[in-house]
Amino acid sequence: MKGIDNIVFKGLYIIVWIIFIGLSIEAGAIIVNFIFSIFKPEFVGRLYQKLDLSEMYNQSRMSFYTIYFFIIALAVLKAHLFYLLIEMMHKLDLNKPFSNLVSKQITRISYFTFSIGLLSCIAQETVGRIIRKGYEIGHLTQFWTDSQAFILMAAVIYVISVIFRRGIELQNENDLTV
Repeated sequence: MKGIDNIVFKGLYIIVWIIFIGLSIEAGAIIVNFIFSIFKPEFVGRLYQKLDLSEMYNQSRMSFYTIYFFIIALAVLKAHLFYLLIEMMHKLDLNKPFSNLVSKQITRISYFTFSIGLLSCIAQETVGRIIRKGYEIGHLTQFWTDSQAFILMAAVIYVISVIFRRGIELQNENDLTV
């Protein structure tokens, strides 16, 4: 059983790396798209996701920057979340998983997950106000539609971090009595 666990763990480690690379590429592409939107808007149609908000830029720069802030911040936070997961999996010892390092990393992951969910909720509300002002945002809601899932996932991860902390306490007590 231990060999199968190691194989599954290594497979998950590879999948997490692939997701991290994909999210990093997406964040970078969105940042490039933002820069081109400001300086060379005629190229935006040929870029990743074709986030053409040039009409909004001409009408309200504040709305334009607000939307791009949310898109870029969420993309970067998601990539960083998976970086934290890679870091934790790299340092995790499956023979002795209850360590302070792992517990702290799981807590950090829960905080970042909650931040993504909270920022997504704020983005939904803010963009709703922008839409009510009459601006067209197109398919941009895809960047913040999963806010409730991230908040729920943060709660679950936080509970796991509390369980890990308690496991560390029990392991330390057990080590002292033996």
